[in-house]
Amino acid sequence: GRVPVKAQPRRRLRELSRVDRRHQALQLRRQRKEAVLAEKRSLGSRDGPPHLVVVVPLHSRAAAEESLRLLQRQDSAVVRPDEGGAGGFALLCPRLKQRWRFVPAQTGEEAPLVVLGSGTSGSPTNGGVLGAGDLHAVLDLAKVADSLLFMLDPVDGWDSAGEHCLSCLFAQGLPSYALAVPGGTDLPPKKRIDARKKLSKSIEKRFPEAKLFPLNTEQESSLLLRHLSSQKQRHLAFRERRAHLLARAAEFVASQDSDLVGTLKVSGFVRGQILTVNSLVHIVGHGDFQLSQVDAPPDPLSLNPRVVKAQKRSQDMEVQDASGNGADEMEEDVKVLMKADPSKQESLQAEVIPDPMEGEQTWPTEEELQEAEDSLKANRRVVKVPKGTSKYQAAWIVDDGEEGSEKNDDDDDEDEDDYMDDDLMEEAVSQEGESSEEEAGEEESETMTVSECLRDDQYDEKMEEDEQMLEKYKQERMDEMFPDEVDTPRDVAARVRFQKYRGLKSFRTSPWDPKENLPRDYARIFQFQDFSRTRKNLFRQIEKEETEGALVGWYVTLHVCNVPVSVMERFKEGKPLVLFSLLPHEQKMSVLNFLVRRHPSNSEPVRAKEELIFHCGFRRFRASPLFSQHTSADKHKLERFLRPDAALVVTVYAPITFPPATVLLFKQRSNGMHDLIATGCLLSVDPDRMVIKRLVLSGHPFKIFTKTAVVRYMFFNREDVMWFKPVELRTKWGRRGHIKEPLGTHGHMKCHFDGQLKSQDTVLLNLYKRVFPKWTYDPHVPEPVPWVRSESTLPEREVEME
Repeated sequence: GRVPVKAQPRRRLRELSRVDRRHQALQLRRQRKEAVLAEKRSLGSRDGPPHLVVVVPLHSRAAAEESLRLLQRQDSAVVRPDEGGAGGFALLCPRLKQRWRFVPAQTGEEAPLVVLGSGTSGSPTNGGVLGAGDLHAVLDLAKVADSLLFMLDPVDGWDSAGEHCLSCLFAQGLPSYALAVPGGTDLPPKKRIDARKKLSKSIEKRFPEAKLFPLNTEQESSLLLRHLSSQKQRHLAFRERRAHLLARAAEFVASQDSDLVGTLKVSGFVRGQILTVNSLVHIVGHGDFQLSQVDAPPDPLSLNPRVVKAQKRSQDMEVQDASGNGADEMEEDVKVLMKADPSKQESLQAEVIPDPMEGEQTWPTEEELQEAEDSLKANRRVVKVPKGTSKYQAAWIVDDGEEGSEKNDDDDDEDEDDYMDDDLMEEAVSQEGESSEEEAGEEESETMTVSECLRDDQYDEKMEEDEQMLEKYKQERMDEMFPDEVDTPRDVAARVRFQKYRGLKSFRTSPWDPKENLPRDYARIFQFQDFSRTRKNLFRQIEKEETEGALVGWYVTLHVCNVPVSVMERFKEGKPLVLFSLLPHEQKMSVLNFLVRRHPSNSEPVRAKEELIFHCGFRRFRASPLFSQHTSADKHKLERFLRPDAALVVTVYAPITFPPATVLLFKQRSNGMHDLIATGCLLSVDPDRMVIKRLVLSGHPFKIFTKTAVVRYMFFNREDVMWFKPVELRTKWGRRGHIKEPLGTHGHMKCHFDGQLKSQDTVLLNLYKRVFPKWTYDPHVPEPVPWVRSESTLPEREVEME
């Protein structure tokens, strides 16, 4: 009767005692602390990349130029200006064993910022300037910056352009930052203290727990540098998983075939991850490219004085020799780290080449060909044609009876909003009336002076823009009051006009095949069997596997193939040149879904399929998106306007990007300025996400007999009533019913409902159709017009109205 001893389960064996658990938690805490300290020590050290600081003035009166001069006057510090026209400089402090790189950025129409850098001999050299008010340049620099240095005004803090810049930076993802307040010494001591208290109170909302650093003396600049080097680094997910590089120098070598395309040699420090030569690189604002090789030139910002002396001696010897062998000696110093392997190199193919014969199974047999010919003979018709018409031309001539049906079958997809038909007709009539008035005005204005005519023309242009905006506001208001309701056309039969729509018993539960009736553009895109699983496996592979390539902190030269010469021209103008390495599949096109919310600073109506500018992670492109509701169902209703009170999903054709990635949506005005309209994140890469467009046909009860009613004005002929008879009806007051039979020939119909119908109720019929985005992807984004600065922090629209 003995009971055998039970073996301890594995779960109990894994459980640790209280002391062991305490030791394990202590070890994990120590490992995390050591990792943070190692990262902080490597940044700006001899083995790591220089600490990249982007200087962003947030006010037109912020004395950024004088502040940068103070930073250059550190004890035993060496200043080396950057190449190109950006006006940046490197600051080497051997005593602190730290090195920084400062890059100025501008956010408004102030005078260009010129950085005066003193070389090793102490003579000033003029740097370049960054384009005034280039918002894209500021966002590109913030993508790769280790720290942002915000320059504030001692009285107002920031102005309207600074507010706009901060909104974009917070939406994109803000790295570590510091707040500096240059100037203010001309104020009396009492007013200076009051202004500082007021400024500290105003920045609490934007920058909680932030510390203000005055920047007027060399000692204060030393404290600011110490704070930048010791503060906690904030990580941006989309850049930490990809190798990235900010160009310090660049050289363009034209190809033999054309001077417009060539090899771009970009030099800079590797950041983020290990850079491999076989992966693709994305030049922000220009597209995807391949690498041919990676070189390792001498580090120009080395903290080791011996290396610097050796470089000086070699340069002096080359100058003394003054022979052609000098260039060869310099080339020998450059080591080739790796060259691209064509068998392992990623392809630049972004689209699938569709095969139109892919669906064909076999070649038709002789019997099938004979049957087809017999059927053609049986279906032959006699048509009157002009003399001399060939058989091919006669086949295209249709009878009068067939003409109407073929026109309706070949009608456009009607992807534009259907409820706009009447409004467009009214607009066309109004435009004709305006044109006639303008012609009459031109005849009368012959006796007027030229200057007054010009003023009137300019004023009329503004009035036309106002009328278009007013029309959009009306459409948005009508869509809010009567969502998805359209008027049944009287000149076209409803069964023809809405032949691509279907009725659903339940929008939530009725089945809809996601592979049904796909457009031709879906043959050009790539699709994952399970996108989330592919993403997890890819990120796990990046964390665990050790890849060969240029390590983080190395100074390398990348040979980028087939680059247009415009990239080098923009770098010479002072635009930042930013490169990101692409993960596998990120050059391929697919359907991207973004979850966005309307930005509170913008209230103008934005219709679906309007061209918008996207900042998605490290990419920038233009596209015309669709808006849809964000729900957990398998079908999502199309929204015709970007709603201000709810989060919506934006769907476009774009290159694959692995989340997490932030997204910013801009809309370009007629004057060239870019307005921030929405912010959010990348939701998924899923072509099977169904966006369903709903149409609502409305009718009014004419005669009511308890649960039965005669409804009119929904259709205008008997055939349409019979065609839509299977579709279920509903009312605005919650009744449900169906069509029993048509009455007469003018569209009246007898309907039966599940309860008593009220005379003021409205009968509705819902129709649905799946819609797809348009292929309007364009990687080239036009340059924005500089943001107009004003003293107040109000948006520019309110300032213009005042």
